[in-house]
Amino acid sequence: MISIVIPTYNNLDYLKLCLKSLKQNSIFDHEIILHINDGSDGTLNFAINNNYKHTSSQKNIGLCSSINKAAKLVSNEYILYSHDDMYFCPEWDKVLFSEVYSLKDDKFYLSGTMIESNSGHIVHDFGIDLKSFKENELLKKYKDINFYDHQGSHFAPHLVSKRMWNLVGGFSEEFNPGIASDPDFNMKLWKQGVRIFKGLNDFKVYHFGSLTTRKKKNFIQNRGDKTFLKKWGITTKFFKKYYLRSKTKYNGPLNDPKLTIGYIVGLISCKIQSIFTF
Repeated sequence: MISIVIPTYNNLDYLKLCLKSLKQNSIFDHEIILHINDGSDGTLNFAINNNYKHTSSQKNIGLCSSINKAAKLVSNEYILYSHDDMYFCPEWDKVLFSEVYSLKDDKFYLSGTMIESNSGHIVHDFGIDLKSFKENELLKKYKDINFYDHQGSHFAPHLVSKRMWNLVGGFSEEFNPGIASDPDFNMKLWKQGVRIFKGLNDFKVYHFGSLTTRKKKNFIQNRGDKTFLKKWGITTKFFKKYYLRSKTKYNGPLNDPKLTIGYIVGLISCKIQSIFTF
């Protein structure tokens, strides 16, 4: 089965909905592990009273550190990372397992297709918050609104093997509180020979839209894009375009970038930006 890791930061009502969707819309019984930042809204008591496996911190330690702490409790072969404001559509895990079993090894990164009211892979308004959430309508329509299996998605929810997670050391904590941590994780997997970065159309989640990052008074944006540039010598935009080929239709494992004029000019631009980035 899968170990589902969910970091949360005083977002109890949305977390409850996420957990409800996992309970009612999963085919299999999965391990759920929370990391609770602060928890003064009742999240910590909720986890204890309902016997959820969890780690916790008295303050918000950042997304990357939260995921890494929770992942130390993982007991299953596969790790799935989810936001706490995601609603999992029915049979999501059946779709994932079907894909996993079709692959020859564990060098993969599989992700879902996000439905959001204003962005995401599929733009469809099933509510912008809990009060306006149209759950029954979503359950009736989610199979009929489609994107396609796509290349290079770095969006949560995503699944990797525990072996690959440990091999790359999980998320890089210099990216706390989280901006650009996903493409950095992808790059670490790429360096280990992973070439299957596949977003599955039939693995759908409804996402309310990074609610924690909207709490501007409690959330400090990091310089993640600049950290990525200094670390890898290219921008996240360049990586997603020429390596992951993000959001293009999936047509098999990725290859190393072709040395086109666009690639060379873009690479030179990245190197220049890197020199002048502090």
